[in-house]
Amino acid sequence: MQRATTLVRKPAVRPDAVVDTVVLDHAARGRASGHLHAQGGLAFDLALARSATIEDGDALRLEDGRLVAVRAAPEALLEVRAENPARLMRLAWQLGGNHVATEVAADRLYVPDTPANAELIRGQGCAAAAVSRAFRPEREAHDHSTCGHDHGHQHAHAHHEHDHAHSHDHGHDHGHGHDHDHGHEHGHEHGHEHGHEHGHHVHGPGCRHGH
Repeated sequence: MQRATTLVRKPAVRPDAVVDTVVLDHAARGRASGHLHAQGGLAFDLALARSATIEDGDALRLEDGRLVAVRAAPEALLEVRAENPARLMRLAWQLGGNHVATEVAADRLYVPDTPANAELIRGQGCAAAAVSRAFRPEREAHDHSTCGHDHGHQHAHAHHEHDHAHSHDHGHDHGHGHDHDHGHEHGHEHGHEHGHEHGHHVHGPGCRHGH
């Protein structure tokens, strides 16, 4: 079974390399794996290295180098309008709170055509019309793949500040002369922090490292 392992964005798609076309709804275009059937009969496995939103006009590259073009499938949607921007914005906030996939246009919204969505729209005083078109909802704002990095950075920064403060206090406590035994412990236990401070502070004549 052929596998599609690479996503090719629309500007880089070579028409002469396209051998078939697959039609996908918005949910399928957000997956990184699965079994797909193209319109011309080609069957293949989707095996992208990471999740990515596949857009209309992109292509999937098979392992043998051939391309399968992607077309966004028409979906049953509600086209939502309001008499003023504030009302439309309020509705968008409500839809987000209910985790409803929403496509945002300049003066309208598009959401899946369901009874629950229709009721919510009416409740906010907006008008909805049933349409069939490609659905390109907004991506979620929360990207959990970066949470670990941010947390680690903050933790490291806090740890650095703690070490720096500890070294600073040590400078105040031991500005006087050190006996041999204590100097030995200072070199082993606090060598890193003490060296770090010297990299950041300019010491004038007679400076005892205190601030």
